[in-house]
Amino acid sequence: MAVYFDHNATTPVHPRVREAMEPYFHEEFGNASCLYRLGINASYAVEKARLQTARLLNAREEEIIFTSGGTEADNLAIKGVVMASGKRHIVTSVIEHPAVLQTCAFLEHYWDCRVTYLPVDAYGRVDPADLEKAITSETALVTIMAANNETGSIQPVRELADICRQRGILFHTDAVQAVGKIPVDVQGLRVDLLSLSGHKMYGPKGVGALYVRKGVELVPQAHGGGHEGGRRSGTENVPGIAGLGMAAELSRNELNSRIRHAAALRDGLWERLQRLNLNLVRNSPDGNCLPGTLNFSLPGINSRELVRQLDEAGFCVATGSACSTGKTTPSHVIKAIGRSDAAAASSIRISLGEGNTEAEIAAFVEVLPRAVEQAWAVSRASSGREGR
Repeated sequence: MAVYFDHNATTPVHPRVREAMEPYFHEEFGNASCLYRLGINASYAVEKARLQTARLLNAREEEIIFTSGGTEADNLAIKGVVMASGKRHIVTSVIEHPAVLQTCAFLEHYWDCRVTYLPVDAYGRVDPADLEKAITSETALVTIMAANNETGSIQPVRELADICRQRGILFHTDAVQAVGKIPVDVQGLRVDLLSLSGHKMYGPKGVGALYVRKGVELVPQAHGGGHEGGRRSGTENVPGIAGLGMAAELSRNELNSRIRHAAALRDGLWERLQRLNLNLVRNSPDGNCLPGTLNFSLPGINSRELVRQLDEAGFCVATGSACSTGKTTPSHVIKAIGRSDAAAASSIRISLGEGNTEAEIAAFVEVLPRAVEQAWAVSRASSGREGR
């Protein structure tokens, strides 16, 4: 079985999450909107999960809206706030996930919005001073991620959100990569909206949530049965929601141990990698970074070919964001922190989780030089063919 080093893409479902989901596929299969016992039991499961998710975020239960995942949560937050506000200006950053960038682009094209894209520094962080300059009287929303999916850089969310609150502007954060990996407290961060996804924290795929602070106006993007307090219509995914709730509970109880484990493995990996003399360039920041994320470039190597070679050697790693692996353009995130197209095209992301071990780290470091050599040979052969 392959060694899995791609936990920012997705995580294996925790055994206790599977157990929590199982009854709602079989004997407790009811629709949560129905009034008889099967429906009531399903509704109870949904509300239990809402409480579990709220506790993880330090939110109120009624502030949690269940969605199909992080992408839908981002769409609902951004479109919902802009449409409710009547204003036409959005501020975001250049390193956001496509779920945010493409939603903003949609509003630019179809809703006559103007979007300001804030730059980041060499560590992938937004300068709060840039945000202050970008806000205008027409700003409806600021949306900046909590942590980056490719480099792991963590944004100064509290400082950014405070700027918005002082100006009466709503602040949304895509916290899909942060929740379950670092502490996320919506009261402490002072955010108005926050997106999360179950499958990034050992829960099932196809379920997520949006935190919406009490009093925030939001135009629904799915209409029909008036589910989720009228904010997101659609029959509830009861098994998925039950799984998300258990994943949230486990994340709350195990967070400190997860952080220590992932950070120790990542730091040990980087120390070993530096001894290989492969001229690695670290793209992840040394500090203010997700504990299990390490992104680096290998000059002259095609990262897609290296991923293939490592897969054959029994290791699953990524070239960057899993949601854009079909693209051949260099990572917009790596370019945004000042790297060249070539460096971005040679970047590798390793994201570690609670199932990984020091023995796996040692094995990876042992096979990497050979994989690099093979990838380099393929790249040279390809360049030779293209040059003829």
